[in-house]
Amino acid sequence: MTDRSAALAQIAAYFDEGRFLEELTRRVAIPSTAQVPEHRDDLYRYLGDEIAPLLEEMGYACEVMENPVPAGGPFLVAERREGEDLPTVLTYGHGDVVRGLEGEWRDGLDPWRLTREGDRLYGRGTADNKGQHTINIAALRAVLETRGRLGFNSRILLECSEELGSPGLNEFAEANRERLTADVLIGSDGPRLKPEAPTLFMGTRGAMNFELIVDLREGGHHSGNWGGLISNAGTRMANALATLVGPKGEILLDDLKPQAIPNSVRAALAGCEVDGGADGPEIEPDWGEPGLTPEERVFGWNAFEVLAFKAGNPDRVVNAIPARATAWCQIRFTVDRDPETFLPAIRRHLDAHGYQDVGVEQGMRKVYMRATRLLPDHPWVQWCVRSIETTLGRGPMVLPNLGGSLPNDVFANTLGVPTIWVPHSYASCSQHAPDEHMLASIAREGLDIMTGIFWDLGAGDTPGAEAEAA
Repeated sequence: MTDRSAALAQIAAYFDEGRFLEELTRRVAIPSTAQVPEHRDDLYRYLGDEIAPLLEEMGYACEVMENPVPAGGPFLVAERREGEDLPTVLTYGHGDVVRGLEGEWRDGLDPWRLTREGDRLYGRGTADNKGQHTINIAALRAVLETRGRLGFNSRILLECSEELGSPGLNEFAEANRERLTADVLIGSDGPRLKPEAPTLFMGTRGAMNFELIVDLREGGHHSGNWGGLISNAGTRMANALATLVGPKGEILLDDLKPQAIPNSVRAALAGCEVDGGADGPEIEPDWGEPGLTPEERVFGWNAFEVLAFKAGNPDRVVNAIPARATAWCQIRFTVDRDPETFLPAIRRHLDAHGYQDVGVEQGMRKVYMRATRLLPDHPWVQWCVRSIETTLGRGPMVLPNLGGSLPNDVFANTLGVPTIWVPHSYASCSQHAPDEHMLASIAREGLDIMTGIFWDLGAGDTPGAEAEAA
């Protein structure tokens, strides 16, 4: 048995003997939700009491640090340094989760208790993101225990505000650049393209949330006495939205669309297939931008989504013409467009179409996640592909960017680091809903993948080492 095989055997035993479930059970039980202020102490408990002691046992120097934004959660920065001439690898995850939604999970399930049913591991944070960074830390430990060293310098960043949009992360990265810079980021978050298909993605679409508001007058007025005489806020809002997005979800305003899909991105997506698994929704072939494949629509194009719409009082409908309507909207966008142009373009468009009464507001948070993309022919991408092929005997699906959003711009733009994401979840994991779960089969394979990657990083044939040899 080779040393690499020994590390893979060790990580297999870690899962098969139940130690992965033991660690994940303990972590799920900590209600570290960033969305509920009363659980703020649990954010510190997760980082300081659960994760830091384990990393310190692995030879990492750890520090729990405050967020420069008062509303943001803490950070854990950990480093194991083995040599100035070795590559440095940054690994990212987040210890915060969305609110538990206690009482809304199906019978027998509790958000703060890990429950296994067949291939499913239920519990808040199993998929997003406790299960994913538990896999990566365990893989690092397997390499350390087999080799006696990593063979590279390792930096780990865990934040506790990702579910709030990562407030303060960019400022923290700028202030701690020397502690966080690396030759490559290899992190895990988000879903695989298909449950059975290992996946790499190297960026994300951006996300901007905003509100459209129609506020016509004080209070509602009887629809029998005033119907046909005064304007209806709901009607105005519906028609304004219909000028922005078509009946099949196609974006109608060119300023909100990408310029084009690069040929290299089209080529990379040609071999990919979106599949949410047995419980996922069926993809509608005629929804979205005409002439694009489903993969191009979700990874290479922009999307305009109406997340919620309210006019009047839906909980207690009365015969009154609503005076106010609100639509909570979102644009998911690729790197081809500057998000700072979106809201001014919408304002100009609405004015030109006679909807001066429709307000455009970015909302309370006034933040958005920028889009990033790394092309599949990048040396670090190809290196990771070869590592996974060596471990599994088959290669991964490779996406230039994920359809969802992560704070990847902090690493790609602020720190200037090539970014590789190896997700250990799948699209139907219910990550922000009741019944969130991780698939044990993906977790088991993810442990193999990450152990192989971390082993190969210490073998001396990384892209940086190749460049130095040349």
